[in-house]
Amino acid sequence: MAIVEVKVPQLSESVAEATLLQWKKKPGEAVAMDEILIEIETDKVVLEVPAPAAGVLAEVVKADGSSCVSDEVIARIDTEAAAKPGAAAAAPAPAAAAAPVAAAAPAAAAGGSKSDVAMPAAAKLMADNNLAAGSVAGTGKDGRVTKGDVLGALEGGAKPAAAAAPAVKTPAAPAVAKPLPPVAAPVMQNLGDRPEQRVPMSRLRARVAERLLQSQSTNAILTTFNEVNMAPVMEMRKRFQEKFEKEHGVKIGFMSFFVKAAVAALKKYPVLNASVDGNDIVYHGYFDIGIAVGSPRGLVVPILRNADQMSFADIEKKIAEFGQKAKDGKLSLDELSGGTFSISNGGVFGSMLSTPIINPPQSAILGVHATKDRAVVENGQVVVRPINYLAMSYDHRIIDGREAVLGLVAMKEALEDPARLLFDI
Repeated sequence: MAIVEVKVPQLSESVAEATLLQWKKKPGEAVAMDEILIEIETDKVVLEVPAPAAGVLAEVVKADGSSCVSDEVIARIDTEAAAKPGAAAAAPAPAAAAAPVAAAAPAAAAGGSKSDVAMPAAAKLMADNNLAAGSVAGTGKDGRVTKGDVLGALEGGAKPAAAAAPAVKTPAAPAVAKPLPPVAAPVMQNLGDRPEQRVPMSRLRARVAERLLQSQSTNAILTTFNEVNMAPVMEMRKRFQEKFEKEHGVKIGFMSFFVKAAVAALKKYPVLNASVDGNDIVYHGYFDIGIAVGSPRGLVVPILRNADQMSFADIEKKIAEFGQKAKDGKLSLDELSGGTFSISNGGVFGSMLSTPIINPPQSAILGVHATKDRAVVENGQVVVRPINYLAMSYDHRIIDGREAVLGLVAMKEALEDPARLLFDI
């Protein structure tokens, strides 16, 4: 028997532990090399764990909902075994270290053959049900007893040995709050016409909550507002949309304009692109723009690296890629790490106005909203224009009102005259 261990991938230094979601294979089932066995949720992303070798899933060491750390063994694959029909009927169970030894020992002492030896999960199940070693016929490699054999024996009415010594049981592991997989049903409480449901926080949701509280408790957050006439941007999009899509294979949206306008303002007022580190202000000479994206598991902020060097097409393609990855839970830790400034677009959900919360350790964030026709005054006349309300929250510890207001005005001016973005003025 050749055993290959399945380990937790290397996690980011900022991630202390992760949570196992749901095993896609059960003990006794065949697995192909690189087949996804389970997903692991960290406070930032969901990682897939592929099978390191082909064979049969011999043992699940850690069950659904368990916590794990980098390089921890969570399962074992037997590369020489063959899958048996019906062996997958059992749900994955955490393997015990002490119970298999205790259960296998009597057989060895009695001169039992190799066929008396039970696999770890099978030995634990036998111990839990007070079945004597040798009472279950093994169908595994070299006659070893598998968990499926034990379950089959129990269903067939196997009785505990009358004179068997009390089974040695492994102390129950402490209960672990299991995060709710995206497709799992919430726990419902029957309260007549006043029902309630209780849904555990995922690691990602808990981390978002922690960071938002951290932001509010450590930053002196103020928000400045302005309104933008989006007609010039809309006219430019309409004029070049067909040629742009034909040339680049992606539609030109509003977000690329907002990103370009933000970068233009950050260049003029570098403190908006800075962060606080203890008593120091760190001025970043690069522009990594975080784009807040909603996902089934919570809010994530993937990063546009060196956004000042990206074209409109590059930005649109990357944002579309981020959106799909967020939906599928495929964003990597690298794509979510860092960032010097963020943009949150509540307008896609119809928001008229909001006060975005700074994403630590950044010092400012731009909130954009739904563009709506509104009555405004131009040259003494009331006219209808497509207006978007911009909101920029900033850390008043290092950003004064002057820089914040002028920075937002710079964004407004760039959007109301988008040709400025082409000439970097």
